[in-house]
Amino acid sequence: MKVSIITIVYNNVNCIESCIQSVLNQTYPNVEHIIIDGGSNDGTQKVIEPYIPKLGCYLSEKDKGLYNALNKGIKAATGDVIGILHSDDLFYNENCIQEVVNSFKISSADVLYGNGMYVERDNIESVKRIYKAKPYKKRYLNFGWIPLHTTIYVKKEVFDDYGLYDESYRIASDYEVSLRWFQNDALKKHHVNKWLVKMRLGGKSTTPKLQKLKSTEDLNIIRKKSLWGEFTLICKIARKIPQYILPKFKTYR
Repeated sequence: MKVSIITIVYNNVNCIESCIQSVLNQTYPNVEHIIIDGGSNDGTQKVIEPYIPKLGCYLSEKDKGLYNALNKGIKAATGDVIGILHSDDLFYNENCIQEVVNSFKISSADVLYGNGMYVERDNIESVKRIYKAKPYKKRYLNFGWIPLHTTIYVKKEVFDDYGLYDESYRIASDYEVSLRWFQNDALKKHHVNKWLVKMRLGGKSTTPKLQKLKSTEDLNIIRKKSLWGEFTLICKIARKIPQYILPKFKTYR
């Protein structure tokens, strides 16, 4: 089983190398790392250049937004399974992809997801927020539940059969495509109860302006997907509160 990991990046010179090394350090041998750069001008491309021979695909050009970049990566992917690792992020450990592959083989799932955590930008050992998933039940979606997107892995044919990211959304298309999968009874889902990713806090998407946009887009998606409107959105936002509290007690591992 070949796994394609897609990383999109724009002007992230300080983090892109650790992201690449995190993929290269995986014990599973059949991994294709695809990097889609939006035309960085801060030195990011120079950091990537020495790694190009080890990448499955590298493309650097102006794009129409993050979901346009992700769609370019998906079109370039040749793996059986596709996952996303953003340029700020790292795998939890070197065995994550092996765990994902093992779980796909055991479960015969179409969509597989796990647990993730947010860490300090300059100290990846300092956990600030945890995002632990649970076995799937469709009714959870009405209460704002959805796995952390960077812990979701899907078979390539899921994108082929059900479409790519909706580029009409600026910041919430990952929620839309996740609901597209999790509302679909034809797709078999499986939860692997393992930590899969560390995401650095402090990215551009955490600014108040973009958070407001995300909530607006989320509500639009919730209504289109016939969930419970504002109630679902409130639940989705409220789920973040214990995610920030639990790391203080260090009882999540």
